[in-house]
Amino acid sequence: MIKKLNIITDIELPGLKLFKKGKVRNVYDMGSSLLIVASDRISAFDFILPNGIPDKGATLTAISKFWFEKLENIMENHIISYDVKDYPEETKPYHDILDGRSMLVKKAELIEIECVVRGYIVGSGWKEYQQSGTVCGEKLPAGLKQAEILPEPIFTPAKKATTGHDENISISVMRDIIGNELTNTLIEKSMAIYNYGREFANQKNIILADTKFEFGIYDGKVILIDEVLTPDSSRYWPKSSYQIGMSPPSFDKQIIRDYLEKSGWDKQPPAPKLPEEIIVKAANKYKEIYGLLTQ
Repeated sequence: MIKKLNIITDIELPGLKLFKKGKVRNVYDMGSSLLIVASDRISAFDFILPNGIPDKGATLTAISKFWFEKLENIMENHIISYDVKDYPEETKPYHDILDGRSMLVKKAELIEIECVVRGYIVGSGWKEYQQSGTVCGEKLPAGLKQAEILPEPIFTPAKKATTGHDENISISVMRDIIGNELTNTLIEKSMAIYNYGREFANQKNIILADTKFEFGIYDGKVILIDEVLTPDSSRYWPKSSYQIGMSPPSFDKQIIRDYLEKSGWDKQPPAPKLPEEIIVKAANKYKEIYGLLTQ
């Protein structure tokens, strides 16, 4: 259940040690653990926009919680607790802010590879395929149409970047970076999680087109970290409007991207403010996918 929250874009928790600040989430170092706090910030085209999206942080946290619990039989994850009563004592002054939009997690060593699984050809993969017949360098059958299901899902890794876009790499380069054994484990687990998520979503009349995962090392074991199968890390489509040959509407910030593309913005700072109508529509999309998945 999503707790109703005000829009919070700037998270200030004096006294807590900021470990990392991302486009959406702040991560705090709690000593033996990390505290991940999801704001209502929204980004597009690598810019954080001036407006927040109501309840976005709470919705993303609730979706991750739902999936982490579903996936426990496939892979261990980094969750310690979502309940502020279990958090370290120094977080107590901020429980009203943290409740519903945060998670206390194990302090794993990040594996610097973004693990992307694609089940359909769309987005940047479709653009590359049109030019070269490949996706992230992997040769695909000729004659595929936009948004068409692939014969088998494909694993397309990326090297994590500190700023901007991650860099797509080949699996062989991934092996050079992290070794054969770890590469094989990440591929196996990524495909298993995607296939489980795709089948589950299909039963809810939703298509899980593609997604990305992050993994870490904790106590010598590979575990699933970060967020999982949220609309910020995955592309969900309603089956009712899916059609080969066109990019279907998705349950994410596509509404915002589409608005910005038509707004005349040159994708240079400053990013423009969003009209209220677009903010409400985006918020509703996030909540709609949560409702469809968990009903």
